[in-house]
Amino acid sequence: METNILRRIFFDKHQHWEAFKRKHGAKIRPIVIKEVEKFRDCGDIKNGFKLFVCEGCHDVRKVPYRCKGRFCTTCSVGESEEWSRLLTEDVLQVNHRHVIFTIDEGLRDVFLLHRHLLKDLMDASARLLTDFFKKKAKVTPGIIAGLHTFGSRVNFNPHVHMLVTMGGLTEKGEWKQYDFLPFTMLRKQWQTVVLKLIRNGVSPREKKRIQPRLQKAFTNNGEGFYVYAPKQRGKIKEQLRYIGRYIRRPAIGINRIEAYDGQFVTFKYKDKTDGKDKSETVSVEEFISRLIRHIPDEQFKTIRHYGMYSRRSKNLCKKVLSTWQQKARRWVVKVKKTLRRQTWRERIVASGKKDPLVCQRCECYYEYKGEVCLEDGKLEIKVALCKTTRAYLERVINDLTGIKNPQKRKEKEEKYNHKPVQETERQLCLFGVS
Repeated sequence: METNILRRIFFDKHQHWEAFKRKHGAKIRPIVIKEVEKFRDCGDIKNGFKLFVCEGCHDVRKVPYRCKGRFCTTCSVGESEEWSRLLTEDVLQVNHRHVIFTIDEGLRDVFLLHRHLLKDLMDASARLLTDFFKKKAKVTPGIIAGLHTFGSRVNFNPHVHMLVTMGGLTEKGEWKQYDFLPFTMLRKQWQTVVLKLIRNGVSPREKKRIQPRLQKAFTNNGEGFYVYAPKQRGKIKEQLRYIGRYIRRPAIGINRIEAYDGQFVTFKYKDKTDGKDKSETVSVEEFISRLIRHIPDEQFKTIRHYGMYSRRSKNLCKKVLSTWQQKARRWVVKVKKTLRRQTWRERIVASGKKDPLVCQRCECYYEYKGEVCLEDGKLEIKVALCKTTRAYLERVINDLTGIKNPQKRKEKEEKYNHKPVQETERQLCLFGVS
């Protein structure tokens, strides 16, 4: 039985995803179909794998490829952890704040129907903070913004999470600290920015249609839209790691899904109004509809960098600050080192689990021997470190695809075996393993 409950909801015997596509086919964005079907095939050995063999007992382990999709919960969690780890090494070692910009509830559907406005929403929020720092402190801050389109109930609720340096780079190339954010003023300015953004980003006909919503949003929010930026406590590295994971997190975690009976899904959430944990039960169709709304458009970047952290100026700013910190004896830039992504093995070990390449039977190491990947829809051997490995991988491909060719196999075996093989202590008996 499939252990991933989200995959069961979409692809079990009830075939809810297929039924959903038949019912809403024309309305579903192509990227949604692409990402959901990548999620379906994630971890399936039929889409390719790496072969490892134990040096001691010759146990065979096939590690399947992952989809690395934007909808896959398994891949998203791993990517979130890895991204936050790299983030802590790459940003300035100064105090940061986790700043959140939200919008009026009545305007959420406007962004759902006009998704191109989501980039403008991120740019406008970053510009608002950058302009404030330049005006009040005469500095350019560093900002990393992450777009969340989901609320606690998996509803469509676009808002921007930011990692903002408390201070910035002056025109003289010095670091200047500044740790004051006037929420009342920022809230009112943010409200004006969002309403203007929507009016300028839609057609005149659409603007006329949504004008009552815009007027209602302005009237109901006398203090402006919500802006929240609590002061962070604890070590800087721990702050960055926590905020980084939060910015990159998926729409719903597997641990939040409490029950699925084939027709209805029950999930838990935290009610922001009273702070209590609650549960909600919805039909599978409604659950799927809520989830797929949060799949971003093709090539849309949900993480963006501004100010000192922008891709154009980050290296120059770090170079300037490195020179300044030698004189000021204040260390805000780490010693430059090459950042490297962890392998799947390193991630597992770092999480506190056992090394996946240590055999549980004999405690010897697994050795990489080859891999198979999909090319033009067919499984092909990409790497085979020896003839025996190649023959074994061909057998696996035949078993997975159902293609049988005994005559061809016999000819290949004769070809490989016409010369005696010199046995060594490290020879791998792959043909003795199923």
